[in-house]
Amino acid sequence: MKHFANFTLFSNLLSRIHVAQFAACLPAPVRRALAQRQRTLRITVTDANTAQLTLLAGENSETIGTIDLDASAPLPERVLHQCRKFPHCIQLQIPAEAVLTRQVSLPAQVQSNLPQVMRHELDRLSPFQPNDVIFDYVLLPSTTPQPSRITLVLALCRRDRVTDWLTRFNRAGTPIECIDWRGAWTGANLLPSEQRPPPRGRQLNMTHGLLIATLLLVAATLITPIWQKNRHVEALNSELRRMRTQAIAVDEVRQALERTRESGMAVLRQQQTQPSLLALLLELTERLPNDTWIQTFEYNHGIVDLRGESAQATALIAILEQAPSITEVAFKSPVTQIARTGKERFNLSFRVVKDQIAIKQ
Repeated sequence: MKHFANFTLFSNLLSRIHVAQFAACLPAPVRRALAQRQRTLRITVTDANTAQLTLLAGENSETIGTIDLDASAPLPERVLHQCRKFPHCIQLQIPAEAVLTRQVSLPAQVQSNLPQVMRHELDRLSPFQPNDVIFDYVLLPSTTPQPSRITLVLALCRRDRVTDWLTRFNRAGTPIECIDWRGAWTGANLLPSEQRPPPRGRQLNMTHGLLIATLLLVAATLITPIWQKNRHVEALNSELRRMRTQAIAVDEVRQALERTRESGMAVLRQQQTQPSLLALLLELTERLPNDTWIQTFEYNHGIVDLRGESAQATALIAILEQAPSITEVAFKSPVTQIARTGKERFNLSFRVVKDQIAIKQ
């Protein structure tokens, strides 16, 4: 109930705003849609017997003909068709000379019960009895914060001037909802509240449409920053995922380069740790006797395996141990005699000391 009361209060406040000014702030398609939902059939009295019919839809107006009050025929079919096709507000606009207006000053204490006070004061404020007239009033703004008296404008019209019009449209099934006059203030309605037709519950009028549009704008104002922040977060997450993918690719390339560098460094280290085979071969050439032949030379991690023939194979150990870069000289198999040549076949191994190899110039 509290929310409904707040909604009603806001609706009443919005109804006091100039609808045309507020509607001008809406997009054109929204204004056209609301205008189609809020149509007004204005009956403008031109003389005592005829009236001009105008169909109003937002800023557009269309004259659809005239009707004769004295005619016994029903309302024109075109008028009835328009009323059936769209929900309309039937508005009767009477001539300004048929309305009596005057300013009235009353004590401020009666403002809370002003409708009843005005009805009881009609016979004093006008030359007519309350049952003989229809009336409306509007409260004028005060220049002081807490005035002792209020000022309002009272407008009234003889009831018999509009009775025939009300009866005819009621018979046609299109009752009049509003009676005003040329030059009336906004929202003026001389028709008594008890004679107004019940509001169409499902009709979306301009005020309700503007109220809904206002609520939607407020909701959009509250939701838009959150939506924008979510979009920004999604963009950052997407950029983060893209950068993470790039970082993984870069890291894989870096690891591949590191493995390649480590392989290259391993080769360099191995080259640095291995002795110069050229220098070793030169030293063996100089130290081995001329009657010694080397058939195979194998080097593996500092160990050299020699196979060959020599006239005195047993003397090779002493000869090789004299070299500063050669240690641990030993035969790997027994020395055998070659019957055809008389030489000895040998297979020996030794360890090479890298730092002791010197290439002679």
